[in-house]
Amino acid sequence: MKVGVVTLGCDKNTVDSERYLAQLADCGAIAVADLADAELVIVNTCGFIDAAKRESIDAIVEAGRLKEGGACQAVVAVGCMVERHKAELAEALPEVDLFLGASEMDQLVPRLRERGLVGEAPTLHPGDRLYAGDAPHVRYLKVSEGCDHGCAFCAIPLMRGRHRSFAIDDLVREAQLLELQGAREVNLVAQDLAHYGRDRRDGVRLPALLEALVGETDIPWIRMLYLYSAGITPRLLEVVSSTPRILPYLDMPIQHGSDAVLERMRRPERRRTIVEKVARFRDAIPGVTIRTTTIVGFPGETDADVDALCALLEEIRFDRVGVFTYSPQDGTRAATLADDVPESVKRERQERVLELQRAITAERYERHVGATARVLVDAIATADAPAFGRAPWQADDIDGVVRLDRDVAPGSFADVRIDAVEDDYDFSATVLGEVASTAPAARSRRQLPVAAASSIGSFGA
Repeated sequence: MKVGVVTLGCDKNTVDSERYLAQLADCGAIAVADLADAELVIVNTCGFIDAAKRESIDAIVEAGRLKEGGACQAVVAVGCMVERHKAELAEALPEVDLFLGASEMDQLVPRLRERGLVGEAPTLHPGDRLYAGDAPHVRYLKVSEGCDHGCAFCAIPLMRGRHRSFAIDDLVREAQLLELQGAREVNLVAQDLAHYGRDRRDGVRLPALLEALVGETDIPWIRMLYLYSAGITPRLLEVVSSTPRILPYLDMPIQHGSDAVLERMRRPERRRTIVEKVARFRDAIPGVTIRTTTIVGFPGETDADVDALCALLEEIRFDRVGVFTYSPQDGTRAATLADDVPESVKRERQERVLELQRAITAERYERHVGATARVLVDAIATADAPAFGRAPWQADDIDGVVRLDRDVAPGSFADVRIDAVEDDYDFSATVLGEVASTAPAARSRRQLPVAAASSIGSFGA
């Protein structure tokens, strides 16, 4: 069985898609990049905002068309949007053979086996691959599932359930498997990474997890994504500042800069605390990169509120800011409020904030010009693009790239001189030399229980 996967939405979905592929690979399936060659197509949907829902539906419809005279025998829709809207989707999209929500991840193989599409899955043993594919050097490690925060605009708790942290031994084992497959950068992801461990009784929190990953693997770069500022503790900052392999990068969503809007959003932060915490982070971790996300057009937002947001961004000067327009989501508290900001105004406010941030990012990025940096090389040159990699301040797929003047093997590290900022968020650089290894000498590692290998695949359930 040849399998093609379409992954939409966040990096947590990327992890889930890899696990779906791993389950199928253990049954003899082969992953293919071209959906036209796939006999089974899986669409991993996102239901976070309206635009993501439309994209998900379009992808499902396109997959269904592949069944008309092509190789495709079955289409499966999975993920967050299916979790919330399975009944409506099943009625509207009869071309889909199977719908599985985010909480039904462990049902994929059994349900496909009922249809005669896959065979029996062997038992996993230590050292077996966790993921299918060609082992790219940039990977994602999901450390928890679900969310306990009560943000008024967010439907994630309705799609993913309450927050559940995964056991530290399981996560270390998964990281070791990723390393064996060639991972050079591992991105830790969760709905709120800083919330890790609060639901467990073993006392383990995020700093201890970071120390275990550093101590039990030789992965050169470990990056943290999606941390609420309220959970970024002095202990966490101490671990990051003292551990070179943990990149000085914080992805900290603030969502707005107006106290009135933050209160209606049911966010825990206020303008004063955001300013104070960012100052504390920069004092503790010199040169730290801080990225954030904001939402414009929330119910009741005024021009004065947007002024307050822009003033906050000017004061703090984040390295990067993502800006989304608000859309009401069924079942959330905000859905009961009048969506009283016209779409045209939302887009105007979005562009205003983006334009301001472009100038701030340009200023922040200029400080790198003329300096040397170590980059992780992602691709060699093609007819359409030069070789490129990423510096520590650039997360995969969201923060731009460093364009290189010559080829270096993907997955390798190179020291470069940053020559210029290009296209707002990219850099050009001269390669000074390749780095033979960024990992410390091999060490004796503790042996994890055999059960850890087989339990990893059930994280998403």
